[in-house]
Amino acid sequence: MFENLTERFSNVIHRMWGQGKITEENITEALREVRRALLEADVNLQVIKGLVSRIKEKALGSEVLKSLTPGQVFIKIVNDELVELLGGQNEPLKYNGSPAVIMLCGLQGAGKTTTCGKLGLYLRNQGRRPLMVAADIYRPAAIQQLIVLGKQIGIPVYYQADANPVEIALGAIKEAREKGNDIVILDTAGRLHIDEALMDELKAIKAQVPPNEILLVVDAMVGQDAVNMAQSFNEAIEISGVIMTKMDGDTRGGATLSVKEVTGKPIKLIGAGEKLDALEAFHPERVAGRILGMGDVVSLVERAQEFVDEDEAKRLEEKLRHNNFTLEDFLNQMRQIKKIGSLEQIMGMIPGLAGKIDREQISMGENHLKKIEAIIQSMTPEERNKPEVINASRRRRIARGSGNSVQEVSQILKQFAEMQKMIKKLSGAGLFGGKPKKGLFRKGQMKAMNQAMKNFPQGPPMR
Repeated sequence: MFENLTERFSNVIHRMWGQGKITEENITEALREVRRALLEADVNLQVIKGLVSRIKEKALGSEVLKSLTPGQVFIKIVNDELVELLGGQNEPLKYNGSPAVIMLCGLQGAGKTTTCGKLGLYLRNQGRRPLMVAADIYRPAAIQQLIVLGKQIGIPVYYQADANPVEIALGAIKEAREKGNDIVILDTAGRLHIDEALMDELKAIKAQVPPNEILLVVDAMVGQDAVNMAQSFNEAIEISGVIMTKMDGDTRGGATLSVKEVTGKPIKLIGAGEKLDALEAFHPERVAGRILGMGDVVSLVERAQEFVDEDEAKRLEEKLRHNNFTLEDFLNQMRQIKKIGSLEQIMGMIPGLAGKIDREQISMGENHLKKIEAIIQSMTPEERNKPEVINASRRRRIARGSGNSVQEVSQILKQFAEMQKMIKKLSGAGLFGGKPKKGLFRKGQMKAMNQAMKNFPQGPPMR
């Protein structure tokens, strides 16, 4: 997300970093580039004017400290203004009520029904007991789609065959009270465009079933149309917040940067992937960091904590300590990393790498990891745990089974052997616990370890 905007901002910041001091001339030139970047990102024109004006005022009015370079001052001002533009701070969902009611609304194609499933899973992972409600009685197969999603994630779905949306919503609340569900999520009908009939239906639901949250689901990829639509919905039914979907496909970011300033309503959640667990809270300061190429370490750590098994991590630590790390363990670690996200997503959250991602090289890296996975999966359990038993005939069998050459199988085995040597040295140094061996790092050993770390897995170099 924000790929184009991040690249342009990185260029501007790099240029400011080389200036000796902040002057009106170099600030004007930098802000001209910022304005162009925001226009290309399809940010609302009035939003751009306000943002650029505030940055210029603060940059020229600030007293530059001796310990800070102009580049550092400029990036701090831009970061602070972006955070404020995006909403300032995370706005959590409101859960008051027994049960609490969250109403999803929006146009067709924005992803309401899928977002309903994602939101149900998101809330259940927080210890809630949600009930999803199929209140879209117009779109063909909308009810069946939600039922299928509910079965996939193990969350109940309420629906009625011959009833209007208001009756369905009231029936769902009664059902939730009887079954002990503490949150009701209403998946309402969408339209191809905003019309009076749609708004009247949403107003009727709001009047009869006062929701705690009215969340507008918008497609980030439609740019300013998303902002205009958000403004229309807010004027008609007064939404409480926005869920921005398809953020992973939005390389521009115009809608995300504009919606809070135009509507006054915060973005509360974002969908950043097709999987049902790809829904996360919207944190303005983290998104600003991604836009400026500073990464998002906090989100990366949170995702790691969510998907990495603690018992498995302890088991791995024990194996590393005793130098028992095998190809089976390496395969498991690859699978754990894939749960966190793709290489592109992970690298985009690492400071220094965000904004410098070469998609061609990332694709090569992904393909290399798939090749390693295929080779390891073509081995027997004995071969994964004792690669030294793999002779020439076994290598030929593994190569055929994985669709690779014998040379590629041999290369992977050689690289793994080098990595095992490195782990042995680190284990002896007490890195994984225990007392370091005396005189471990003699001259030349650290250099050998660094080389071993570079060798496995041997993917393409990053620019």
